[in-house]
Amino acid sequence: MNTTTLPRLSLAEELPAELDYLVVGIRLEADGSVSHSLPEDVDAGPLDLDLLSSGAERRTKLGTTTSLGRLSTGARVVAVGLGAGLPSPDALRRGAGAAVRWIGAGLDDGAGARVGLLLHHEGAAGAMSVHEMVRATAEGGLLGGYRTLHPVGTVPEARIGEVVVLDRDATDHESPARHAIAVTAAVARARDWVNAPANLLFPESFADELTRWFDGSPVEMDVLDEDRLRTEGFGGVLAVGGGSAHRPRVVRAAYSPEGAAQKLVLVGKGVTFDSGGIDIKPAGRMLTMKSDMGGAAAVMTALRAIADLGLRVEVVAYAGLVENMPSGTAYRPSDILTMRDGTTVEVTNTDAEGRLVLADCLAAAQVEDADLVVDIATLTGACIRALGPSTIGLVANSDLVAGRLLHSAESSGEAMWQLPLTDEARDKLESPYADLASASTETYLGMQIAAAFLEHFVGDAHWAHLDIAGPAWHDGAPEGHLSSGGTGAGVRTLVDLALTLE
Repeated sequence: MNTTTLPRLSLAEELPAELDYLVVGIRLEADGSVSHSLPEDVDAGPLDLDLLSSGAERRTKLGTTTSLGRLSTGARVVAVGLGAGLPSPDALRRGAGAAVRWIGAGLDDGAGARVGLLLHHEGAAGAMSVHEMVRATAEGGLLGGYRTLHPVGTVPEARIGEVVVLDRDATDHESPARHAIAVTAAVARARDWVNAPANLLFPESFADELTRWFDGSPVEMDVLDEDRLRTEGFGGVLAVGGGSAHRPRVVRAAYSPEGAAQKLVLVGKGVTFDSGGIDIKPAGRMLTMKSDMGGAAAVMTALRAIADLGLRVEVVAYAGLVENMPSGTAYRPSDILTMRDGTTVEVTNTDAEGRLVLADCLAAAQVEDADLVVDIATLTGACIRALGPSTIGLVANSDLVAGRLLHSAESSGEAMWQLPLTDEARDKLESPYADLASASTETYLGMQIAAAFLEHFVGDAHWAHLDIAGPAWHDGAPEGHLSSGGTGAGVRTLVDLALTLE
């Protein structure tokens, strides 16, 4: 299966002589004028800077690009809007992504253009550190170079070959550059897997992909096949995968560096295609159900980034890989399942399958004795209805855990909002036939009810649940550093979370 290679990244203290493009940031000042980040020592004579005063509010809108002409060196100068006032790290990330993507769209395959980025204004960082500026600009620029590839066939040569972040103290900022390289490589791979069709990415082939992904890294991986899943009592995973010709897998991957003081467990939902099972989805809702493994993609790519960065925190990632299909062997509404920890569950809807997969993995992860457990999944349409398509839903079993996740999301530039976990939601899971019902038949509290179900399987661990049903897939045209299709939602937050545990 084809995978995307992002542009190279470098830092430079001075404007390189051999640049094809230079991207500068522009923003709207309080008096209605436009300020730009073009260096004072650059000969701006050949540029049409007066163009910036024409429709200033429109040109400074975040992500809007304006071509200003060429420098005497031959480099084309592109201005990208960063909005009004001082830019945030996320504005730099989105602006850099929009500019690099715009440049790439105008090039032929194989152009391999070298693009310089100087978005921040000298002395105008506000509360943002130079470390944050470099990291955000680099992440945006690299992800702006992401191209959705055909999963099979010839891979086109790169249009953007290198992204150069201009930084007056480049030698002091190798750390944020390394972070950007590792994290964006992980996001790109997660996007590739989410975009892959289910006839190419199914439980067995996904496990093979993960084996190749971790090759050469300090990560140890174990794959539980159907026989081991049956022996070890993964009743939820086996039930959900029972209707498919592709047999289920559970992958456990572990990074155990010397000197680690804390242990983080990540659990991801890996439903490689979700038809809904016997409770089949409407045809119009199935086209993007290849993306229902976005949680598994997030935890496994984040784990590789954490290992590549050499963070001193032990991380174990579980991914439950299944395909939910209707057939003569599919599980049914009203079936009673025995889960990994012995809990009995009445199936009330076969399209509420992700929580069964996660529950088995969470139960298995109890032996890890983790300091923090986080599961992530494209779990509920209710989360999209509550928070929209771009915000990650958060439920946690303590405000301390929730605060840690919210801080990590803010640092990484991913929108997240906390929802409550209440007894009202827990009560909806009562069943006269089993310890729990898998879902409620009522139409409200959908996300919280799913989280309440998962809560049962985490034991005494500090735990958070992330619902990425909305942000894992981006419909429509690309925006900022986001491509169409798979987005790699959650990857950046999970890596930032690991940083807080060092």
